[in-house]
Amino acid sequence: MADTLEIKEHMDVISSDRKTVGQVDHLDGPDKIKLTKKSSPDGQHHHFIPVSWVDHVDQHVHLNKSGADVTSHWQHGQR
Repeated sequence: MADTLEIKEHMDVISSDRKTVGQVDHLDGPDKIKLTKKSSPDGQHHHFIPVSWVDHVDQHVHLNKSGADVTSHWQHGQR
């Protein structure tokens, strides 16, 4: 698992098939990344992804899931 200390606000989150699936809003506890509303497809909801999906972190957060897997399994948050 990647070091969560390396995950910073506004980093792009990239799927394993190189699609940008969102931007980091912040870590929500030790096990979830909250994505910004602005980067959401509907622009109105935060989405959450598990930290366990993170493959590695450099200037971006790289996931071990495809874009389709991410969007079909992410959790919706409040408006």
